[in-house]
Amino acid sequence: MSLPANKTEIRLQGIGVSPGIAIGPTEMFGKALEEPEHVAVTEDQVAGEHERFEKAISLTREQIQALQKEMEGENEETSAIFEAHLLLLEDAAVLDEVRRKVEKELKSIEWSYSIVIRRYVDALRKVPDAYLRERATDIQDVAQRVLKNLRWPDGNWQNYELSHENAVILAPDLTPSDTIAFDRNQISGFATEAGSPTSHTAIMARSLNIPAVVALHHFPNSLAPGDQVLIDGYQGLCILNPSEKTLEEYEVVVEKEDKLLDELREYADAETLTADGHKIVLSANIEFTSELEDVARHGAEGIGLYRTEFFYLDDENERTEKRQAEIYTKVAKAVGDQGVIIRTLDIGGDKLCPELLDHPEPNPFLGWRGIRLSLDRKEEFKSQLRAILKASAHGKVRIMFPFISNAEELIRAIEILEECKDELRAKGIDFDEDLEVGAMIEIPSVALIADHLAKYVDFFSIGTNDLVQYTMAVDRVNDRVASLYSPTHPGVISLIRTTVEAAHRNGIWCGICGEAASDLLMTPVWVGLGVDELSVGAAQVLRTRRAISKLDTGACRELTEKIAGMGRARDVKEICRKMADTAYPDMVR
Repeated sequence: MSLPANKTEIRLQGIGVSPGIAIGPTEMFGKALEEPEHVAVTEDQVAGEHERFEKAISLTREQIQALQKEMEGENEETSAIFEAHLLLLEDAAVLDEVRRKVEKELKSIEWSYSIVIRRYVDALRKVPDAYLRERATDIQDVAQRVLKNLRWPDGNWQNYELSHENAVILAPDLTPSDTIAFDRNQISGFATEAGSPTSHTAIMARSLNIPAVVALHHFPNSLAPGDQVLIDGYQGLCILNPSEKTLEEYEVVVEKEDKLLDELREYADAETLTADGHKIVLSANIEFTSELEDVARHGAEGIGLYRTEFFYLDDENERTEKRQAEIYTKVAKAVGDQGVIIRTLDIGGDKLCPELLDHPEPNPFLGWRGIRLSLDRKEEFKSQLRAILKASAHGKVRIMFPFISNAEELIRAIEILEECKDELRAKGIDFDEDLEVGAMIEIPSVALIADHLAKYVDFFSIGTNDLVQYTMAVDRVNDRVASLYSPTHPGVISLIRTTVEAAHRNGIWCGICGEAASDLLMTPVWVGLGVDELSVGAAQVLRTRRAISKLDTGACRELTEKIAGMGRARDVKEICRKMADTAYPDMVR
């Protein structure tokens, strides 16, 4: 396809949240909250406005339940998103305020509802917390439905048709309802100006296997519907009006990816061994039980990080001890002897608990999060610990405490765990008496006292996402300083070396569970430092296993010795790239 004379290629860098390459015509999709007309009503019309409101709420409830039912067979956690939408829809405080506004100000139900909702949305968007800001999108999603059902009581507004086949959706943002409502056979990918990897829309994109990029900030005004766009979900790129040269380059990329995927299948049932036979455990990170199938399909050796906060945050009903035990047990049974490391709630930072809405922290990344919050909410903490212990009777379960910053926190968490064991013993409830306990190393203060901490636990797991952030004083969700965020910084690698060596001196094992674990440029470093386990996204397991199989332990140790004498991240990255290019050039982009 030739590029129109008046169109030039534009590359936008965002965050890839769902892998894959998509090429197609642009379909623009606006998501501003509708502005209903400012219509006055008489006192005699108030009852009729209330009746219209009840019908719109009822119709919206039916639509959300239909979407939820549609997703139940594919992804239970995604369908749970719509359970949260139902709770937002029927929030009594909001509904009562809308009714009172109609009665007091004698304005239409549409106008009254939009004013009330807009206040909630605007308030959330001002909160300095990424997770809560994204919840504004969920409120907007529900509100859009109600407003449209007020305008079209027959629900015909839902029949949204795309203008192009194989379309790539570009939007300021997309709600979960938007994502699922589109005909998947017509869409090849999407990109949004807003969003993050933890947004509900990103979760659904991965569930539906749609390549997606978020956090692109602003699409140019010159962009028009039908313009060709290329989405690179691997690199987080959105390329508008790609040139013929770019299209040819990506044709080669797609061909190579297809060929590589065929080759990787032979590694699904293989052990994870270096070229000279050194064993490394390669497990998977998960957030939802729906990912268990991918874990098995890609041949992961258990689960090295089960992030429990994501299902916990979506629905208050999921927080009961019984429900948590059911979910953890399902995971434990699925992985069997290979095991699962369940991380206790890591709420805080960019994942604030809804209860904190009224008191947002000025700097949540340095505030009340992880183990700090759990220790302060002891009964909720104990409920999760008992649930994990109950699951340990059904499979190999390990427990890990996040955001440890000193020995006192770790000791106190272990003491509470022992209290929970005593409670279960008193009730005759089975659990694994030899359950392993670990500490997540993601703050420099504990990396520096790793020898001391190792006396209290069975393993360390290094969370590189936060370790880089706190070592370099770089907010990992702040685009302005994103270029400074580097896991190849010699200071970061030095802290990881310190942690691994302390673990081995004290007879415990050490793994890495952050995003850097699946960075193939860093794989030689992990092999050279003697890391015992790597936990990566399920989709990255086979790539990582193949990379490890091409590396020699001795050569990797020599590499890490060279790194010890370096002072610049770019120099570290360069020698890592040279080794990766030599060992597995087809997997380094």
